[in-house]
Amino acid sequence: MRESVPPPGAAVPAPIPSRTKVVLDHLTHAILTGGLAPGSPLVETELAARFGVSKTPVREALKTLAGRGLVVMSEYRGAAVRTVDAAMARSVYDVRLLLEPEALRRTVASRADLAEAHAALRRADTADDAAERSLANRDFHRALYLPCGNPLLAGMLDDLRDQAALVSSVAWQSRPTWDREAAEHRAILASAEADDAEGAAALLRDHIEGFVRRAFPTDPGDGSAPGEARAELQGDPA
Repeated sequence: MRESVPPPGAAVPAPIPSRTKVVLDHLTHAILTGGLAPGSPLVETELAARFGVSKTPVREALKTLAGRGLVVMSEYRGAAVRTVDAAMARSVYDVRLLLEPEALRRTVASRADLAEAHAALRRADTADDAAERSLANRDFHRALYLPCGNPLLAGMLDDLRDQAALVSSVAWQSRPTWDREAAEHRAILASAEADDAEGAAALLRDHIEGFVRRAFPTDPGDGSAPGEARAELQGDPA
């Protein structure tokens, strides 16, 4: 049988999202908004019933989320939403601190187009919730490092982007400092578009260091009680 071809000018129907993608998108949003709190169990049979699918797309979605660092899987205890604590956050941001400013320096030196960074800033400004804002924040940073000219470097940063989104989303739920981060983003982008590679890299370094320091304070003189940041980020009462 010949495949039917729509006549010229006819609307082409949008592809139907796969069952795995539907489950994946919903779980990602729930995790990044706190709808699924850190440590929440993710039971395949319950999720399959909730989404009206078999266990196979649920299992595939959970594997993908585990690969992105949003879910942890145990042979005996099953899958659960990853818990965000100071150690996890600092590990993710420490690697970013080592790699991302250098990637941005190379992006600026190559005079790459940064239109995608502007688009991400606009999305963050109009975001309805922490998940959308966190994903826009993630895309802003990706727009800065992706054109660095080194696919391996960009790929290493890509491997961290969902975990960084989780950290920022959970942190913003207890300490909504996104206005400050947005202002820093604009300063970084302005420096990059002025072809100041070293200045942009320095601003980005300060931005990454400043965020994790504010979200996970370690100095008793910063106004936070010892352990307060960890308790807040895990959803415990302050």
